[in-house]
Amino acid sequence: MATRELRASFAFVERNFNLTRRYWGWEVAWLGYSLAAALSVAFIGVAQGDPGLLQVLVIGTIFWNFLSIVFGFIGETVTWERWEGTLEYTFMAPVRRYTQLVGSTLFAVTYALVQMVIILVVMMLLFNVEFTGGNFVTAGAFLLLGSLSFVGVGMMAAILPLLYVERGDQMVFLIQSVILLFSGVYYSTDILPGWMQFVSQFSPGTYVLDGIRAGLIEGTP
Repeated sequence: MATRELRASFAFVERNFNLTRRYWGWEVAWLGYSLAAALSVAFIGVAQGDPGLLQVLVIGTIFWNFLSIVFGFIGETVTWERWEGTLEYTFMAPVRRYTQLVGSTLFAVTYALVQMVIILVVMMLLFNVEFTGGNFVTAGAFLLLGSLSFVGVGMMAAILPLLYVERGDQMVFLIQSVILLFSGVYYSTDILPGWMQFVSQFSPGTYVLDGIRAGLIEGTP
């Protein structure tokens, strides 16, 4: 049974890959947009002439892109199924729900990793950003924990399009925007007003980005 469910999970990975390949033009467009957004933010650090600020901005924009892709893909799963006209067929498929979730999660993380690596390579070549004293084990551990937490939040958000057919998609996008605001992606949460600092404590992105920055910039084990 375990082997059957594992194969079914990879079937969902393959299906999502085929959907991505089908709309490859949009994938190229979104990659270009993500790269342009990352470069635009990084140039702020260059303009200030502060290597430390540049590192903070590069880490924030790259890893937020990764986490937002994971959250967005999981959170919009129901929307994609409805758009493709396969929602009913998927729910009636003779597989367990966690099988679909595992498959979708594996694809989302893999897809996000590919984009992250591409953007990271481009930014390191353009800005000569180095993390020579960084602890990549710490950064990788926080990235893994962050992936799991964002998958969990994404799963909860994925229910919204089912509960609110006309407004569910907008609510998912709003949740992602709120996480972006309160997680200190481009700045330290210490500069936020008191009530916003309090709210930031409940955002998983805050701890993920702080941990990754501590690992890559300070070399924290």
